[in-house]
Formats: sequence, C-alpha cells, structure tokens
Amino acid sequence: MAQWDVYPNPVVRARDEIPYLVVLQSDLLDALPTRLVAPLSRSLVAAPRLPQRLAPQFDIAGERLALKAHEAGTLFARGLGRPVASLRAESHRIIDAMDAVVSGV
Repeated sequence: MAQWDVYPNPVVRARDEIPYLVVLQSDLLDALPTRLVAPLSRSLVAAPRLPQRLAPQFDIAGERLALKAHEAGTLFARGLGRPVASLRAESHRIIDAMDAVVSGV
C-alpha cells in the first residue's frame, strides 16, 4: 500500500458520488493500522472564495474526478483492498491541495 495509490471506495453506498480514495499518508507510517485518505469525487468543488488548487481534477479509469482534500480522513488499511491506479506523477498537485487546507493559501 503506497502513498498516492488510488483504491475503490470501500463504503459501497457512497461509490456513486465518491468512487475512489487516494492514500495521502507517507509510506514511512506503514506500521500504523490506518491510512489518511482523500475522496476522489464525481462532483466538482466550486465556490468563489476557495483556493483554486483545493480540488484538482484527475482522470481515473477514464473518468474525470475531483480531489476533495478538505474531506480527508482515516480508514483502516485492511479495508482498502487493491489499488486501481497511482497518482504519484501528480503528487505535487495533491500536496498543493493539502497545503490549501492547512494554510489556506
């Protein structure tokens, strides 16, 4: 289970809106039973006063999805299953989004 890996949402009833989650947590914390994840949502985040970089969009399995960095949370790692993609090449955009959550800039 690697940082930036994308997994199907283990909460089946939420998959219509949030089909995938991306692991944000550093690989250095693999010994922990939980992972910090952020949802990849079918609905876009649009608000005039929010930083534009808060919700970058990514193509996963042929679908355009928006990261909802402000909705990040933890799940038990054992519930995530198998990864379907990796956003490692786009990790700088995810880090920018998380920075917007933490610093507001």
